[in-house]
Amino acid sequence: MNDRLQLEVHDFEVSVLTGIYSEETHLPQPLLISMTVDLDCPAHFAADTPLSASKNYLDLKRAATTALPEGVHFTLIEGVADHIAQTLLREDSRIQRVEVKIVKLAISEQGEAIGMTLVRHRR
Repeated sequence: MNDRLQLEVHDFEVSVLTGIYSEETHLPQPLLISMTVDLDCPAHFAADTPLSASKNYLDLKRAATTALPEGVHFTLIEGVADHIAQTLLREDSRIQRVEVKIVKLAISEQGEAIGMTLVRHRR
């Protein structure tokens, strides 16, 4: 079994054009996005190990913010999650697995988390 490093960026809000109902299709909706990425890692991390042995966490966040196509309406939040996962897998061959969780904040009535989780593996 190979060692893996899990990088996590959780619970940041992004406004995305998504939804199927008429009241959802004209304005961006607030989504709460969390990601966990499994990355191949070296056998040891020493005190002076360079960042290149891991991955910049901001690259993960960028995949869910500025890497989303501007002006594109995603019918389903599953499409948003898939775009994020595919962006990360395409950008770094060391990434073996991406998990993206999205919560639709606009439909919460009493603080409940309504959303989905998508997991993609490198093939």
